[in-house]
Amino acid sequence: MRQVREIIRLKFSGGIPTREIARRLGVAASTVRETLRRFEVGGLGWPLPNGMSDGDLEAALYANHGTKRGHRRHVEPDWPTVHRELKRKHVTLVIVWDEYIAANPGGYSYSRFCELYRGFESKLSPTMRQTHAAGERLFVDYAGDGVPVVIDRLTGEIRNAQVFVAVLGASSFTFAHASWTQALPDWIDAHVHAFAAIGGVPHLLVPDNTKTAVIKACLYDPQVNRTYAEMAAHYDTAILPARPRRPRDKAKVEQAVLIVERWLLGRLRHRTFYSLAEVNAATGELMTARPPFGELVRFARKGLQRRAIDLFEQLPAATTTRSSIQRVPRLFEALALARGDGRHPRLLRNLGRADLLILDDWGLEPLDAAARHDLLEILEERYGRRSTMITSQLPVDRWHEIIGDPTYADAILDRLVHNAHRIELAGESMRRTRGKQNQKA
Repeated sequence: MRQVREIIRLKFSGGIPTREIARRLGVAASTVRETLRRFEVGGLGWPLPNGMSDGDLEAALYANHGTKRGHRRHVEPDWPTVHRELKRKHVTLVIVWDEYIAANPGGYSYSRFCELYRGFESKLSPTMRQTHAAGERLFVDYAGDGVPVVIDRLTGEIRNAQVFVAVLGASSFTFAHASWTQALPDWIDAHVHAFAAIGGVPHLLVPDNTKTAVIKACLYDPQVNRTYAEMAAHYDTAILPARPRRPRDKAKVEQAVLIVERWLLGRLRHRTFYSLAEVNAATGELMTARPPFGELVRFARKGLQRRAIDLFEQLPAATTTRSSIQRVPRLFEALALARGDGRHPRLLRNLGRADLLILDDWGLEPLDAAARHDLLEILEERYGRRSTMITSQLPVDRWHEIIGDPTYADAILDRLVHNAHRIELAGESMRRTRGKQNQKA
């Protein structure tokens, strides 16, 4: 404080310039200017009042020392709410800050607000947002707790049945099946039951790293059990195990296991079962009932389930012919969409495998280049191997101009027309005939 008094004395008593005061006292010129500025802001005058001690002078000059911009005393923003609001569409930090200032006029400046929010955000655990397409992934796991089953009525011996849980990613359609063990035969059998319940096969199976499914866990190249891999190849699907020690990769099935344990096991705790068939029957009854917490899991209704299953490869019946009926305009639209999301080769392969492929409404509109190429690929795959039926109201002699490109038209018609049975129908359409009958009735 001695130098402070000397700076004030030299300035107001001697009228010495700032740089000369700094040179004489051996301090920076900025320090002299800051001291004089605080002297003026503090409302002090020269000469100083008699009896003013160094403590009083320091209190007058440095009363607000340490109160920097952004450290004012006011209500701290609710950072979790701010973070949640920023996840909404079209919401930015500027908008949130404007609302904050409107509620707290003396609040943080925008730059300090952003700095504090970035500090809060850096402490959060990063989580990848997963987007599930219909029919793409089936997450599978076993519930941690089993269902007690009495296997000997005389002695009362009890054995725990293991509950297999499978859930679709997009619709959250959940399936549960009880088996005695988690061994490989029961694991494969549970998958077969799940496919039958869903009515189709997803593109990917996502298990955890249980030894039944994955022999050697690896972040980049896990070694899948050979029998499990052969089952996937049989159903024309693929296995994508979750990463080791990354439960969020299969958060869907983790949540489904929790729901199954509460919705099924909790409600079955007072019942006594004497066989696996009884357990699975009771499980089926509860699975079709309305869940009490629809916001946590959505058991698929018919419409939702149908939309998901539309993208599955339909399970072939063991004793029937596999057939596929496709409306030509919709077929080419589906192929165009599949070309964009990577499903195009799989869809062409499925069309080539059907024992009977029926192409309906052929010739309603000319084919573009992509449609011509896809049609030739389908017919080339099926030619001489499987049957193809085409229904059209367009005469065969006009098919050439509908296809468009002469080279493609010759190749396509060569595979269609020359080795085909042609059935021509005459008379009124059945729709018109039935309409007249209904009017008379």
